[in-house]
Amino acid sequence: MQNFRNYYDILGVNRDVTQEDIKRAFRKLARQYHPDLNPGDKAAEDRFKDINEAYEVLSDADKRSQYDQFGRYWNRPGFQATGGRGPVWGRNGRSTDRPPEDANFAEYSDFNSFVDQLLNRRDRPTSPDPTPSTEPFRPGTSKSTYTVPRTKPRDAEARLTVPLDRAYSGGRERIRLEDGRSLEVNMPSGMVSGQRVRLKGQGVAGGDLYLKIDVAPHPFFTLEGSDIFCQIPVTPSEAVIGGAIEVPTLDGLVKMNIPPGVRSGQRLRLANKGYPLNGDRGDQIVEIQIVVPKELSEQEQELYEKLRQLETFNPRANLLG
Repeated sequence: MQNFRNYYDILGVNRDVTQEDIKRAFRKLARQYHPDLNPGDKAAEDRFKDINEAYEVLSDADKRSQYDQFGRYWNRPGFQATGGRGPVWGRNGRSTDRPPEDANFAEYSDFNSFVDQLLNRRDRPTSPDPTPSTEPFRPGTSKSTYTVPRTKPRDAEARLTVPLDRAYSGGRERIRLEDGRSLEVNMPSGMVSGQRVRLKGQGVAGGDLYLKIDVAPHPFFTLEGSDIFCQIPVTPSEAVIGGAIEVPTLDGLVKMNIPPGVRSGQRLRLANKGYPLNGDRGDQIVEIQIVVPKELSEQEQELYEKLRQLETFNPRANLLG
């Protein structure tokens, strides 16, 4: 039996490791050898394929068990000597090196054939070929096939963290999954944390993949249900005189009129500039923050001095009632 590959060595783990250890080793190697990170590197591409093949087998308990059984017997005396036709049969019809559970790997001409059926790469017979065998049948012997069960389609789930602006707009997005795959998907608009997005056929063996969405915190906007909250700094003169200022929204900059004499901490509302939720769109709540300049030009200093001499407003006039 030729071309045997030690999947444990490929992932750099021992045979007695847990499934979590296998997953951890795969993620590390997949990131290291991913074709997107090694453009034009054929050796890295081949290594990435071997890593994926090893993980596909070892991450599945049934496939791993079958692979381990095969691996224990492939290089025993007589297993390779027959040119890949199975164990050598001794006197009285007894095998000199028979695998347990009446397993017979004689139908596989090499290791690749075994892996092809294990991973359902192509259909192979699950019973002996009806044509006469080249090995003569001897009384007292039996010959059974080792049938590898097909992997059933299974749904899978992965977490995806999305920036707030991308969660709002949606659209075509290239994402990289934890298993190393890179997919281009059409994301819906108005996504929220906890939402699941279905990717048909991207799960295990043709099942579906469900992306569980986490909307990342934004440095400026904060979601409050369907409303969006933000703080806007204004100068003392803007606060006193009022007027139009530009305010960032998820749709871009919009003009908002602030009333004369606006207070620091006062909240203003931009209608229908919030987040779409359950078919309705909330508002954007803008909290005013009056910011005093730390440095002034000479002209500004002079003007503030004149204003101080002219102003009649005294915020401390009634401190004692």
